[in-house]
Amino acid sequence: MNFISIFYGLFLLSVLGIYWSLAQQKLRLWTLLIASLVFYASLHIQYIPLLLALTFINFRLGLEIGKNTSPGKHSLDWQISNEEWQFAQGDWNRRRLKVLWLGIALNVLLLLAFKYLTPLFKFVFNIQANSPDSSFKLIAPLGISFFTFECIAYLIDVYRGAPATDQFLKFATYKLFFAKLISGPITRYHNLANQFNTLDFPSADRVAEALWLIARGAVKKGIFADHLGIFVDLCFGNLQRAGSTDLWLATFAYGLQLYLDFNGYVDIARGSALLFGLVLPENFDFPYFSTSIGEFWRRWHITLGDWLRNYVYFPLGGSRRGLIRTCWNLFTVMLIAGIWHGAALGYVVWGIFHGLALVVHRLTDAMSDRFENLEQFWQNPLGIFVAWFLTQLMVFTSWIWFRLPNIADSSLVIRHLWRYPADAQFAQKVYVDALNISQYQLTWVLLTLAALMAVVYAFNRMLKLEFNWPIKLVFVPLCFYAVWLLAPEGSLPYIYFDF
Repeated sequence: MNFISIFYGLFLLSVLGIYWSLAQQKLRLWTLLIASLVFYASLHIQYIPLLLALTFINFRLGLEIGKNTSPGKHSLDWQISNEEWQFAQGDWNRRRLKVLWLGIALNVLLLLAFKYLTPLFKFVFNIQANSPDSSFKLIAPLGISFFTFECIAYLIDVYRGAPATDQFLKFATYKLFFAKLISGPITRYHNLANQFNTLDFPSADRVAEALWLIARGAVKKGIFADHLGIFVDLCFGNLQRAGSTDLWLATFAYGLQLYLDFNGYVDIARGSALLFGLVLPENFDFPYFSTSIGEFWRRWHITLGDWLRNYVYFPLGGSRRGLIRTCWNLFTVMLIAGIWHGAALGYVVWGIFHGLALVVHRLTDAMSDRFENLEQFWQNPLGIFVAWFLTQLMVFTSWIWFRLPNIADSSLVIRHLWRYPADAQFAQKVYVDALNISQYQLTWVLLTLAALMAVVYAFNRMLKLEFNWPIKLVFVPLCFYAVWLLAPEGSLPYIYFDF
């Protein structure tokens, strides 16, 4: 079931009608859970038993970690000594830690199995690309990465002192909620569980905001991202024929496509959740206007950055153990982020690239603290522009490895970025036959789209201006009509569904 389709609209309206016609919280949770299973069944029905089993296992592990059954002075044996109590408490904490590690290992191994078993199998048995067995591929369940990340976060939160839920229905509804199941945003259990306890029918302004989020998400994905994706696929699918200018345009276009595709999905997910009285966290905050790579990761895929910071970076020591250890921790976190995205070597290179960029940024910050002139430079308009330009140049060029994780392909693009002429047939095939637009016109389209994003950023972040809800309601049908009229035939799949 595609998010941008008549079927999803009918599905959403049907579930909402049943959901708000019920008064009891339990019945609403059952409605959401069943609807989520129906939604997932339309995509990957064969993996529903696996997801339900994993949900139950993590639920039980959470109960084991959160049990408050360690012996103490107020137990039945009130004569227990203080030393015996401390020993029993320490033994119980060690048991809790073992259960936590069991849960983390289970989720991580499951994730790695789906992401790495296929290439490992082919490597061990030396299966070549043209071999009869080369078709072997273990297809990962949609959303498995986000699913396991949320499970790990829940288990760690419980270990750190958050209460473990004893209501499986509530936990399963949180885990399988269709709006966030496939590509997030990554949401902590206790945040959503608290909202389940205070469900109120959304006010008029909230309904307007929800519909506006869904409508603008459909525009971002259906019109902008998918049209950009056509050019990106044509260019990166003909690497030998594309010239340097074409590759730069495709790199820039892919950066915009990735952002609009993923951000559009999150908008639709957040808008859908809002209609059920639930608020999902923001996942993007105009990341392409960041002036440092550190700021970029606070504004790009915010919930993933928050997860990496809380459950990887801080346990490694964060920034509490000196500059060198901080740099190493930053590098390690981004290396893990690269490995998480896929088995291909290009994702590892992408992670290393971002890790090194974060290290350079941290070292530059340390130098700026020591040299006043350097710190003043980064704060004046020229310094801010230089910082923004270098940050975005690094981010956009790193997308090459993300889009082409095969090292041979991405290396070819890197080599051809300068002074490489295009094949004459490439221009005819891409710009004339496929796009019906010249290279010069395409350049201006991309610049216009970037300028439009800058205008939205200026109004939203700098001037703090936003449409009021009646105006948003006026734009909602116009957005849907524009998508129906202008979206390319046969929409492209969401990019982050692969992760």
